[in-house]
Amino acid sequence: MGAKSRADRAREWLLTLPSLAWLVLFLLIPTLMVFAIAFRPADPYGGIGEGWTIETIQRMANPNYPTIIWRTIWLSAAATVFCLAVAIPVGYCLARINKRWRQWIMLGIVVPFWTNFLIRVFAWKSILATNGSFRAALVWLGILGEDQPLLYTSGAILMVMIYTSLPFAILPLYAAAEKFDFSLLEAARDLGSTNVGAFFRVFLPGISRGVVTAGIMVLVPCLGSYVIPDLVGGATSEMIGNKIAQYVYTERNLPRASALSAILTVVVVALLLGFLYWNSRRRQDPEEAKHTGKEGIFS
Repeated sequence: MGAKSRADRAREWLLTLPSLAWLVLFLLIPTLMVFAIAFRPADPYGGIGEGWTIETIQRMANPNYPTIIWRTIWLSAAATVFCLAVAIPVGYCLARINKRWRQWIMLGIVVPFWTNFLIRVFAWKSILATNGSFRAALVWLGILGEDQPLLYTSGAILMVMIYTSLPFAILPLYAAAEKFDFSLLEAARDLGSTNVGAFFRVFLPGISRGVVTAGIMVLVPCLGSYVIPDLVGGATSEMIGNKIAQYVYTERNLPRASALSAILTVVVVALLLGFLYWNSRRRQDPEEAKHTGKEGIFS
């Protein structure tokens, strides 16, 4: 049995090594290089200077950086919350409706992916423009003032981020809802719960891992967003991605770009580690299986 166990482990390692080597070569090593460059001086010619310094890290205390970082976090968090608020009921309905209608709705959700990302963002730029029909409708309804712009604002960034990220929230939530045992909702109603109560007390806990997965799939790309704020955001709506691009392509200051990239990487890794810790704790909780009746999408 022991020999067989060692053979199984060896076989598992052989199967894992190619993907592990790929991750180390193309993910871990480049990330470590970014962190290392953040502690190097900038070269006058746009390269990396000799020696080591913490001056670049110290400059991150500049009042402009916390403002940009905070703007990046709150816009990304707001887009994530809104996407989840829309995607949860959509995933619920998709899991319960007739299969024929489900296929057509899923097709409608996926169709935007067939169009180039830049084209979709440019389309929104036209929609939100001063002479755009969407803005004219809001002015006519009295929601927007005559001189109040839609384009080149944080609100424009938020709208376009929600539009481009919504499918990434719907798909994992639908996958989680499809595995949910809906007879639990009927049992909750038989025990006196209302439809709304059963939804929040039974359904949402039952797909909680799907909710977290959808949140991460929306939040992480939003944190690193560059194209959307560059095209529909103004000079006062910069995000971390825009500053990184500015330091790389305009100012040719690779250490400063690496420092901002390192901060963004730390934020993303902290979120992922927090999710992994939460997921491991829930796996150890025997009450979870009784409560949900189904394993999550990560099982």
